[in-house]
Amino acid sequence: MKQTILSIFFMLCTSLYASAQGEIEMATGLRSSGKIWVVVLVLLLIFLGVAAYLFMLDKRISKLEKNTKK
Repeated sequence: MKQTILSIFFMLCTSLYASAQGEIEMATGLRSSGKIWVVVLVLLLIFLGVAAYLFMLDKRISKLEKNTKK
């Protein structure tokens, strides 16, 4: 267990170090052309859709739990 936690920790550290190097050319291009807002909007819509789905699913599960207790 301890070895697994340490290996995950080291993987996270190396990925953070690798991502901190250099500037991302695609993001700069998207920012300069204004298309970054399209990406942000799509990600926001996906997040809101998943959040709404989880909220509705929670309501259905709560209703089923209430019905099984009776």
